[in-house]
Order: sequence, then C-alpha cells, then structure tokens
Amino acid sequence: MSIRLTDQKIVPHLWYDKEAKEAAEFYASLFPDSNITNVTTLQNTPSGDSEIVSFEIWGQKFMAISAGPYFKINPSVSFMVNFDPSRDKDARERIDEIWNKLSDGGTALMPLDKYPFSERYGWIQDKYGLTWQLILTNPDGEERPTIIPSILFVGNVCGKTEEAIDFYLSVFKNSRQGLTARYPKGMEPDKEGTIMFADFMLENQWFAAMDSAHEHRFSFNEAISFMVYCDTQDEIDYYWEKLSAVPEAEQCGWLKDNYGMSWQIVPREMDEMMSKGTPEQIASVTKAFLNMKKFDLEELRRAYKR
Repeated sequence: MSIRLTDQKIVPHLWYDKEAKEAAEFYASLFPDSNITNVTTLQNTPSGDSEIVSFEIWGQKFMAISAGPYFKINPSVSFMVNFDPSRDKDARERIDEIWNKLSDGGTALMPLDKYPFSERYGWIQDKYGLTWQLILTNPDGEERPTIIPSILFVGNVCGKTEEAIDFYLSVFKNSRQGLTARYPKGMEPDKEGTIMFADFMLENQWFAAMDSAHEHRFSFNEAISFMVYCDTQDEIDYYWEKLSAVPEAEQCGWLKDNYGMSWQIVPREMDEMMSKGTPEQIASVTKAFLNMKKFDLEELRRAYKR
C-alpha cells in the first residue's frame, strides 16, 4: 500500500551533474506505476541553467535536479525495494528482471542471492550512482510500502543510528518506531548492541536505518537530501529550528542536521509556482530564493506576483 502522493510530506531529492531527467526516465521505465510528473528549468542559478524533475516510482514521489558536478551520490542513502509475494505473484521474477536492468552499467555491492534475512536480496549501485536494495520480503510481517529510503550511519556517526531515530521521531509528527534488530556479539567491527537494522515512520512514511563500522569511503552529503513540504511559515520556522545544526550549510532552504544529513524545508506552494508559473514568474521566484537561507513564504509570494 502506498500513501497518496498528495499526502507525501517528505520527498527524497537527488542531485545530478546533468543526468536528472535521463535518470528519472530510466527509473520510471523500470518500475510499475512510475512516471515523470513535471520538468522545470531554473535559469541563471549559481550552477547555470538547472533542470528540476519531479517523478514517481511505484507510489513514491521523488525530485531530482541537474545542477553541476558539485555533489556525488553515494550509498549512505539507498532505496530499499520490497517485492512481496503476497501482493505480487510475480515478485520473484520481477526482482530478477529489475536487478538485471539496474546491473546494466551498474555495480553489485552485495550480489542478488539468498541471505539469512531473505530468500532473495541484493544491493546494487546503478549507472547513475544511486543505490538500491532489492529484497523479497516475508509476507507474514507487517506490511511496508514498496520503496523505503534507507540511511547508513558510517564513520563518525556510526553508532548514532538509535539516537538519530529517536531525534527524528521527536521532530516529526505521525511517527513511530518499527522493527529494531541489533548486532549480536562477534560481528566485529560492528559493536554489539548497535543497530543492524531498524525502520521507523515519520509523517506516515517509512524509513530504514542501520549502523556500519566497516570502512566506507563515503558519508552523507548534499547529493541526497530530504525535502519537507510545509504549508505555513510557522511550519517552516519549526523544522528549521529543530533540524538545522550547521550554520554554514544553510542556503536556499537547505540545512544539515546534527548527523550530517541534508534537508530542504520548502513551502508546498513553491511546487505550484515552479510548475505552473510563467518563465518570468519562475525567474522572479528563483532570484528571490537564491538570496535566502530559510525560506520566507511571503517574500516568495510577492516575487511570484510581480
């Protein structure tokens, strides 16, 4: 069961050099119930002309931007895809088919195989750098959405997964803890009691997270962020105050939290402005927000009406 897209408050945002539309078209071709919903070009940004692409994959809303080679997507945030035999009789065939398509130009991080936790599971980095965890789920468990963002705490934030989940649960409404599995003794370098896998719900959306003490040559960066759609200035102020922990990262609605995760706190109205505005209105709103750290909703409305 996927939530209605209009209700999706938190939207994963992917940063590409030039490939946002191409990548979105590729993903939409792979998964059922997937399509590109809007393409808008922002002109004269610090990255030049930037293409913004809104798309849906199997009921999960995404946004992507082509904005230059400044950030590179890495496996610290991946997307878990649940293939549930109780919901799809062709789940096993479908997981193999999608794996094979993602393998074209991609790199397997964990081969598609049988593991203690699943009859069929694999972790793959596709040709655009995005990583996917494909899993044949156990239909006896509590139902989960088809696609779940999965956050990997490594390096200096390894061991902080539980603390981070508790923090996010305190910030977002309509939230609850799901499953928690801890590393047992003897799984070095992973420390006993740290999080091997946990999932949790924020604003009625499921996320997963885990610690990994192995050596990884990546960490959270701006290439994958989470957009939080807000209806009022009070709401923008609330999330900004709760989440922002790195003053120098504050720019154009972006912030970084205490764990290095990037968020964008955006007014929902902006989607409407950018998708339905004239080129002049879009240019006016873009010029206004490029000078902002936290978004000022009234100022954006004034720019749109100019």
